[in-house]
Amino acid sequence: MATETERVYPNGEKLMRVLAFTLVFSVMNASMFNVVMPTISKEFNIGAADVTWLLTGYMIVYAVGSVVYGKLADKYRLKDLLTFGLIFFALGSVVGLAATEFWMMVVGRVLQAAGAAVIPATAMIVPVRYFSPEKRGRALGTTAIGLSLGTAIAPIVAGLITSFGSWRFLFLLSLFPLIALPFFRKYLDDYRGEAQKIDWIGGILLGGTVAMLLLAISQGQWMYAIIGAILLILFIVRIRTAAEPFIQPKLFSNKQYSFGLLIAFLATGLSFGLPYVTPQFLSGLNGLSPALIGLIMFPAAICSAFLGRQGGKLADRKGNPLLVYIATTLIFICFITLSTLVGVSPYVVMFILIFGNVGQTFMQIAMSNTISRTLTKDQVGVGMGLFSLLNFIAGAMATSIIGKMIEANHGSVHFNPVAVYADGYVFSNIFSVQALLAIVIIVLYYAQSKMTGKSSSLPRKA
Repeated sequence: MATETERVYPNGEKLMRVLAFTLVFSVMNASMFNVVMPTISKEFNIGAADVTWLLTGYMIVYAVGSVVYGKLADKYRLKDLLTFGLIFFALGSVVGLAATEFWMMVVGRVLQAAGAAVIPATAMIVPVRYFSPEKRGRALGTTAIGLSLGTAIAPIVAGLITSFGSWRFLFLLSLFPLIALPFFRKYLDDYRGEAQKIDWIGGILLGGTVAMLLLAISQGQWMYAIIGAILLILFIVRIRTAAEPFIQPKLFSNKQYSFGLLIAFLATGLSFGLPYVTPQFLSGLNGLSPALIGLIMFPAAICSAFLGRQGGKLADRKGNPLLVYIATTLIFICFITLSTLVGVSPYVVMFILIFGNVGQTFMQIAMSNTISRTLTKDQVGVGMGLFSLLNFIAGAMATSIIGKMIEANHGSVHFNPVAVYADGYVFSNIFSVQALLAIVIIVLYYAQSKMTGKSSSLPRKA
């Protein structure tokens, strides 16, 4: 017998394919400019610190925008938000393509982020809103395909475009998501939440808090952290006193949701750490060029894309805990092996990375599914938006901490007594810490499963 979700949303599978296509370009746009930063720095005659604003500005707006769009999705039609976002995404691309000054480049990237932020918000909301709990895992697996493909081809596409043409042509890729707009308009329904006022003061305070925190992490200045702490206090006061706050305080009193966010925060830190540190040691220890590094990392990302939907189906059939345990096991194998063998042949690394990438994809699916089941229908937009926001913060913190560890380069100290290559002790230490964190995550998730009970984690029958 068909479930209510199947009767009301017959185009769910088609919608997920369109969303996966859009996610590819969203992920690519977030990372492919990393390859051309030195070229942009020379062309505009600016320092390395200044050119990072192309990434910092994008990251801040993208992160804040994901939760803002999530909040707006609780009131407005998702198809209208996507229309606005994708048009803004394209507008920013045009501005960046035509930029003659560096500040125009930054404006273009900010406009891109303001529009593109609707995509991760949508990727969190659609599987929850348009699929029943027993089929949500495979839907999340489809989004994982888009994320993995975007991650896999971003450095390769960026390298090819800059090799045969101008780096400015990277902006043209951001116009492709417009192809998906008519399909979003067709497949999305007209659902909107109850009429409510938007607490823009609370939204601005939250946005300011996140912006200051990300600036403190990326720029390494305590002043930003202090300002962020002040804004956070004001935000907490605001949501406790406003008649219709930007985020209902009762959302945080949901212990299952809050504990799930903590586990997801740690898991995302692991996910961001691997693709960040891998190019570092492949370049520093193995002497590979950026193009070869991209090719070494490519098979793992492709395997993640192919296996993502299978992981989602497994979560639907056997429950999220099993997928989490498989994911953390794969991640642990990857990190403990790299901790021991870092510096070995790149072809061996290419094989080891498959365990880590597939594990991280499975973890993302399982945690998204777990957290979504703790939310009521009217909390889905802002609840999953906060989940997405914390992913960005976790990623920024992880890359910053790892960067500091690499800069410190305490090669004389090594945590893994069986590490093979002395030249790689600093990277071995990083992977040892990440392997330990994987153990912490699985223990916390086990504790959460005990706390919530089997009924909330196992798939329900239709």
